[in-house]
Amino acid sequence: MSPPPFERILQQLATHLSRPIQYQSQQRLYGGDINQSFLLKTASNERLFIKLNKTSRLSMFEAEAAALQEMAHSNTIRVPTPLLANSEGSYAFLVMEYIEMGGSTQKSEETLGQQLAAMHQVTRPHFGWNRDNTIGSTPQLNTESSDWTKFWRDQRLAPQLRWASSKGASSTLLNQGEELLNALDTLLADHTPTPSLLHGDLWGGNWSTTQSGEPILYDPALYYGDRETDLAMTELFGGFSQNFYDAYNETWPLNEGYKWRKQLYNLYHILNHFNLFGGGYGRQATQMITSLLHR
Repeated sequence: MSPPPFERILQQLATHLSRPIQYQSQQRLYGGDINQSFLLKTASNERLFIKLNKTSRLSMFEAEAAALQEMAHSNTIRVPTPLLANSEGSYAFLVMEYIEMGGSTQKSEETLGQQLAAMHQVTRPHFGWNRDNTIGSTPQLNTESSDWTKFWRDQRLAPQLRWASSKGASSTLLNQGEELLNALDTLLADHTPTPSLLHGDLWGGNWSTTQSGEPILYDPALYYGDRETDLAMTELFGGFSQNFYDAYNETWPLNEGYKWRKQLYNLYHILNHFNLFGGGYGRQATQMITSLLHR
């Protein structure tokens, strides 16, 4: 691909915001494996964060911008302000405010737990969202439904199992996965969650703090669903302290059934990791399904 057209991107941003913005310099940032990321500096010493990808990925950036706006409108937790998602030349881009990150403290971890619980108390009538999006680079379906079990089966687990079949998953995983789909009505018969505003991809790499210690969330895979799914993912890969969990539960206690349902919810992410990376994730998914079927 040709070099990123930063000057033309900032010209678009200037037009969009109706104020002058002049490109001065850029610095490549590292950490993600889906997009190219840069810190842009303008002639007025403004700093901006930009993600770049192929033009075919524009809808991914548009959905991310919409998700950040939805989280911001909840007035519960800090997120980067999205400024413009569009395309220029051979690139799709998302420009956001640049936030200098700090380090976590006991206070910031407690605040994160309280604020996440507050965000989860933002609800709507149906599960899903008004648009599909992605989790990482994987398509994520969000067609609205009033039935949580149906939503989790048809728009989370079933698509991942179909993709797993095309990725060479074992017959054991696929057959037991189909058995689990058929068992969900029974497994979740007594569980009637409220459609909560979710981050959707809440692992330890998707939160930080500002330099003043204010928690900040980013890289969402937003939808409205069972709040337990967000909490389950925080436990899957670590990165969250007991201070966080204690503060969350003091604000909005989790139900006892969460202790087993978290495995059902994390199966979605393990299947997604199998479809992206292969390897031992297939065996892990099979073990999780077997455990759930033997409840």
